[in-house]
Amino acid sequence: MAITKVGFVGVGDISGIYLQNITERFKELEIIGVCDLVRAKAERAAEKYGIPKIYENMHELFADPEVDLVLNITRPNEHYGVTKAALEAGKPVFCEKPLAATLEQGRELAALAAEKGLLLGGAPDTFMGAGIQGARKLIEEGVIGTPIGGAARMICRGHETWHPDPEFYYRAPGGGPMLDMGPYYVTALVNILGPAASVMGMVKSQYATRTITSQPLNGTVIDVDCPTYESGIIRFQSGAVVSIFTTFDVFSMAGQSCLEIYGTHGNMTVPDPNSFSGEISIKLGEKNPANVAPGGGEWIPIDSPYSCYAANSRALGLADLAKSLQTGRAPRAGVQQTLHVLEILRGFRLSSETGREVVIEAPYVRQPSMPIVAEEGILD
Repeated sequence: MAITKVGFVGVGDISGIYLQNITERFKELEIIGVCDLVRAKAERAAEKYGIPKIYENMHELFADPEVDLVLNITRPNEHYGVTKAALEAGKPVFCEKPLAATLEQGRELAALAAEKGLLLGGAPDTFMGAGIQGARKLIEEGVIGTPIGGAARMICRGHETWHPDPEFYYRAPGGGPMLDMGPYYVTALVNILGPAASVMGMVKSQYATRTITSQPLNGTVIDVDCPTYESGIIRFQSGAVVSIFTTFDVFSMAGQSCLEIYGTHGNMTVPDPNSFSGEISIKLGEKNPANVAPGGGEWIPIDSPYSCYAANSRALGLADLAKSLQTGRAPRAGVQQTLHVLEILRGFRLSSETGREVVIEAPYVRQPSMPIVAEEGILD
């Protein structure tokens, strides 16, 4: 069994589940070393997970010949700089979402990876989990007929009540709810419905400042210089039209996370795209395809056959990219997907600024569904 050695850049809030899954779940990955701007974070991670190397900085990590693949889980506005430096050093990269803070940066990274002949991919990888994969399978089987549209929403009051250092969520160019949470929803949608053709959007920011109430910065007032109320419409090449709404301005409500797909024969609720599992439900109309149970106006829960990917499987996309390094096959969470998603997300703001529909140019071809496997931690 081939092992891909990973250089780990950034030990922030989401690093724990990556560290745990890479060391305990994904058998074809090994963390060879870690670095963080705060060395103490890297030291704690190395001690807890038995990581052999601590680098003084990312450039030392990139220069290490033992590093086969770089994992970039720094903050969104740092993704571009870290990924670019790694690619320039000749290392393939898996980056946390989004690919970059701006579309121009994303395009530059995609071009650089192509020029260097290096794999580049990124989060989210939740679309590879039981929930989204199960929904995709049902739709491909025609259970709700032909998809004609859908709706997605992520509603919350912001992150300053719980995040230890939330300012970057409210700073341009990488802040705002659409760049923060939109990647989960849009990535799920393109995996279910295929490539987008165009988008329209309206965005605004309701509050000029935010007051942090979490520790250790309780009482700190931060300025808001990016949209925090973002609404968009995606027209897919298939003809389906989906609305999406994300906000940091609205008090929590029942059903604050939602993804629905509407078909010619019924509707489907898709599990939260920020998770790997969850309940899939369908409600069928009176007229259904012959191989579908008759509708009775009731929501019918459906079990996903992908139980092997139901747990919190962060780093699944990293493992998939590593498999691509080993075999030469296309990655499921490759740069073609992350760039397509980034163009959609940035297209909402561009549409709001210009008052016009924005054509999506980045090509996208869906990769095969996940296989149903018996042994967890070994990818196809």
